[in-house]
Amino acid sequence: MLSIEEKKARIEKNRRLETVPEVPFLIEVGGFHGSFTRFFESDQAEIDWNIEFHKAREEIDDYGIPNIKPNLGIGIIAAAFGCAETPNDEADPWVKALIKEENLDDVHSLKLPDPATNPVYQRAWKRVEFMQKASPLPLRVINVPSPLVTASLIWDYTSFLEALIAFPDEVHVLMDKITKATIAYVQEQFRRIDNLHSVSHEMWYVPREAGVRVSDDTAALLSPNLYREFGVKYNSEISRAFGGIVVHSCGDVQNVVAPMMEIEGLAGLDFTIPQTPNWGVIKDAAAGKTALYLRHYWWDHGGDGGQVDLAAYSEKLVDFFGRKGLFIQTSTPTAEEARELSVKLHRVLSK
Repeated sequence: MLSIEEKKARIEKNRRLETVPEVPFLIEVGGFHGSFTRFFESDQAEIDWNIEFHKAREEIDDYGIPNIKPNLGIGIIAAAFGCAETPNDEADPWVKALIKEENLDDVHSLKLPDPATNPVYQRAWKRVEFMQKASPLPLRVINVPSPLVTASLIWDYTSFLEALIAFPDEVHVLMDKITKATIAYVQEQFRRIDNLHSVSHEMWYVPREAGVRVSDDTAALLSPNLYREFGVKYNSEISRAFGGIVVHSCGDVQNVVAPMMEIEGLAGLDFTIPQTPNWGVIKDAAAGKTALYLRHYWWDHGGDGGQVDLAAYSEKLVDFFGRKGLFIQTSTPTAEEARELSVKLHRVLSK
């Protein structure tokens, strides 16, 4: 197996679009790990899960690096603005919106949360402090939603999508506040995390030089022009604040991948690739031009999750998109399956 230093060096070269001996890949183990009730409410439960997760991965020969994920859900910034959260056992905490068309003027009175004193953030900083004392492993950043995602939580989802067209001025007021709040939130994390593994809240090692990674799932529902107005603009502000940005989006991104390439300082795109049937538009816009993280967990293949040959699918991705700057992220239900898959992936992803 490669050492941590060797893994980082190859990942960095690949991120810079330099030639590496094989396409870097990650294999996660198990099902979806959300900020379920027991993990959301207990720092000990969350760190225990992390330790067991990496213990299970010890014999998996991939580009993973042991670390701690201080997960608190994608709604953390919306909660800091005052949205109520409801922990559950199915997903990240549900978030109750504050804004609808009927009270859209309330966007003007929303106050920016203070990153040091806001109760939601204070809870997050306690988690960071606890985990840093409990484990020598480095920490990822806590979940970083894009401004669009946070806005779609603060403003009732369907109403928000309609408001992009019907009430753009009010949406821009909200987006401006959220962008400022997001920058302050991430800056506070960088101040408080002593041993930073990654500027992503997902598993890949994404170094500080890349800026910050955001989850921009709402983007997949927008037209190119709407994304330029409400996605490119505010993601570029975040990128300027941190010296770069990696943008993730689930769903079918064929309509927004080209405008995503217009984000200032873009350091990479991260897509759940089975959800986008038109691979050609991603290849034309981004392949070989920026780091391209393509994810296909075993459950991302829908009803075929147990039947899809994950190694063959990964090889198909490389054949189609090319090797330059490509990263493959996948998963298996068990560690034994992951060990077997790693052998196959080394064979098909090496030059």
